[in-house]
Amino acid sequence: MKIICIGRNYAKHIEELANERPTEPVVFLKPDSAILPKKMPFFIPAFADEIHYEVEVLVKINKVGKYIDQKFAHKYYDEIGLGIDFTDRAMQSKLKAKGLPWEKAKGFDGSAVVGEFFPKEQFNLENINFQLHKNGELVQDGESKAMLWKIDELIAYVSQYFTLKKGDLLFTGTPAGVGSVKSEDVLTGTLEGNENFSVKIK
Repeated sequence: MKIICIGRNYAKHIEELANERPTEPVVFLKPDSAILPKKMPFFIPAFADEIHYEVEVLVKINKVGKYIDQKFAHKYYDEIGLGIDFTDRAMQSKLKAKGLPWEKAKGFDGSAVVGEFFPKEQFNLENINFQLHKNGELVQDGESKAMLWKIDELIAYVSQYFTLKKGDLLFTGTPAGVGSVKSEDVLTGTLEGNENFSVKIK
């Protein structure tokens, strides 16, 4: 199982980090060891100076696929979820400045929160609404219609490079509002108004 992540997929998030708008999806991977065990707190790594939350719509791949045509991409997933891509922002900035890969800033243990999955038929896939609250305060409010590349486009794109397998997870990018966490914070994600996960920071 692999975790395929998409960066810079929301224009306002690109703006808030002063990044260049890409002409094709930005793709990176997290190892399966990045998944935070269910009901476990997230422990800020000793090496991290600034951990940011990034809430994202998740897609679970349901069968093997390679070079998937976009018009058939909908057949390769039947569940939608929500999660967090935790990022060591300070380290990522240093790595980007040197033109180096992001994995140390993105793929460390516990950096992928994976909430509950639900049948995609429960959603309007043209516009999935999702939010993240920190200590009860709304910090991210997303609509998937604002994605630069939609779910089926992403599946078709990444399958050119990686064979998709059953159980693979696709993190589809984060909207604006990312920010830092500190010990004792509580992050709660909602999907179409329903709580999907809650994570305490240690």
